[in-house]
Amino acid sequence: MPQNKVLTLWNDEGENERDTSILRKKSVDLPVPLDKESLEIIKILIDSFLERDDAVGLAAPQIGINKRVIVFRNKGFDEGQKKVKNINDIEILVNPRITQARGEKISMTEGCLSCPDIQVEISRFPEIKVRALNAKEEKINTRYLDYVARVIQHEIDHLDGKLIVDYGGDIYYPKSKQLFFEKLFNDTR
Repeated sequence: MPQNKVLTLWNDEGENERDTSILRKKSVDLPVPLDKESLEIIKILIDSFLERDDAVGLAAPQIGINKRVIVFRNKGFDEGQKKVKNINDIEILVNPRITQARGEKISMTEGCLSCPDIQVEISRFPEIKVRALNAKEEKINTRYLDYVARVIQHEIDHLDGKLIVDYGGDIYYPKSKQLFFEKLFNDTR
């Protein structure tokens, strides 16, 4: 069981107002150079991500920290392995900014730990360029493609308080929870 609970917009009882207020808040940059508190935030985020076997990315706001830091798997997801086995299979981006987006947007369904039990059809760019700091506090300006580009765009959305339900695409959910989600989305959309 992960020690840092992932915040969610709802739970089985309905809308989760406390978590929602954190998830909807725009995150702030970490100071550069990184101080001791910032390094601890990065460590907590990495540890929280590595404990999971159900995510390809995680943003700091999802564990209750409104700072601009994301961690994501950069390889290994194609082989179907659930848990990250090698620390070199992940990347950390501190204060990331998308500086360029290219290509015709591609539509796919996405899930999110903060929006449990649903998937939403979302169009995203297949190529992006990101400016950030890496885990070694080095400035990077890196190009990402295809699935990894999608994951990064998703995680950066979290830093801006945006979630998959904000895209207005088709929402898919289990038939067994149809009444729950119809009520929830009629109340919130």
